[in-house]
Amino acid sequence: MDRAGLRRKLLKAQAEAGDIVLLFGDESEALTHPYLAHAWAKKGTDLRIPAPGQAAKVAMLGLLDWAPRELMVRTSRSKRSTDFIALLETLDRRYGPEPGRCVKPVRLVLDNGPIHTSKATTAALAERSPWLTVEWLPKYTPEFNDIEELWRDLKQHHLAHQTFDGPDNLDDAIHEAVRMLNCEQNRHLLANHRIAA
Repeated sequence: MDRAGLRRKLLKAQAEAGDIVLLFGDESEALTHPYLAHAWAKKGTDLRIPAPGQAAKVAMLGLLDWAPRELMVRTSRSKRSTDFIALLETLDRRYGPEPGRCVKPVRLVLDNGPIHTSKATTAALAERSPWLTVEWLPKYTPEFNDIEELWRDLKQHHLAHQTFDGPDNLDDAIHEAVRMLNCEQNRHLLANHRIAA
């Protein structure tokens, strides 16, 4: 575990220096029924939040670009290797080799979940090996994956206490929440920079 933590620190230092692109990848889910984060009710009364019908799920497959703190999310009704490979295709367009573009090495931090270790995903990652290297996390260490904090923030502050009419409504809300979260992240980054006089 200490070695994994040390490796993460080294990768973050390289990303901060601009030598590499450091991405943290993971999946999560959102429901059309309300996610209750922090709620209160008057003493002696029951808290009631409408949750009609059967809850539907939307899978969120995400990548956190660590240095600029930008979250990229692909939504899907399933959480399969083909969905993850579609997310990798987003990486191709954004970070992959292209004539006239200088390509930085990309390090992608992943857990050993089945969606990341399937035959199809392994082949897709191998195709990208000239510019993309996977950094595997030790098993059962979600605390080493920086995207986990953003999943929590997304659910507790942007999607909480809402009932969505269906998966399409939820899908739209997820993308709007990611946009807002990225704006907040960028605002916090700018607040930390000193302006030279």
